[in-house]
Amino acid sequence: MSDEQRIITERRGHVLLIGFNRPEKRNAADFALLQQLALAYGDLERDLELRVGVVHAVGDHFTAGLDLADIGPRLGPDGLDVVPPGGIHPWQVAGQSLTKPVVIAVQGTCLTLGIELILASDIAVAAQSTQFGQIEVSRGILPFGGATIRFPRAVGWGNAMRWILTGDLFDAAEAHRIGLVQEVVPDGTQLDRALELAERIAAQAPLAVQATLANARKAIWEGDAAAEADLQPGLARLAASEDARIGMEAFLTRQPARFVGR
Repeated sequence: MSDEQRIITERRGHVLLIGFNRPEKRNAADFALLQQLALAYGDLERDLELRVGVVHAVGDHFTAGLDLADIGPRLGPDGLDVVPPGGIHPWQVAGQSLTKPVVIAVQGTCLTLGIELILASDIAVAAQSTQFGQIEVSRGILPFGGATIRFPRAVGWGNAMRWILTGDLFDAAEAHRIGLVQEVVPDGTQLDRALELAERIAAQAPLAVQATLANARKAIWEGDAAAEADLQPGLARLAASEDARIGMEAFLTRQPARFVGR
């Protein structure tokens, strides 16, 4: 793996900031960047003190997509393997997903893998001038980071196919209209807003946040019945936690809860 720091990380309390750091290439993702991103996701998952991730990018653009000059020769008969030991697939399409929520902040150009990272995250904030594009069909390939699976679920079949099959660019207002992003904010404020949301999530009971996220995902991937079957057992497990006791004491005393993740 390249020694160059393609991904920069910073801890802010219980939040891990994960930043694309290749601004001279509009944060186009080469092999080293994808490997380092996978490792950062692995760190977020394993560290018990970390509760939320914030993905962002240095410079004017979130990402121009894959650096095909670097990635193309690495494509083999089984596709592309970018996950080193200890990492989690950046698009979470390899059988392992993060159990912790991710907030993503995008700006400038957000192409291909950028949209797929949004779809693999939980809350997305976009600068108002952001331009989006799922342009793989214009390059003779298909979206292989989850867009064919998650885009229709997130925004509806017609809205997804409108952009996936044409390769056309669309703006932040359209991304918000179809539900790809949850907030559009003035340029330059997207990271601040994403961090604000992440810190709000991190202040909640982490076991409850993770259980809520897991149950919502189970409903999507396995169906309502599977998610419903987990509700009461999940409630019982959480009710026995130290955080549940802390939450009840905070309610009774009308004091802020300081959760410990146990």
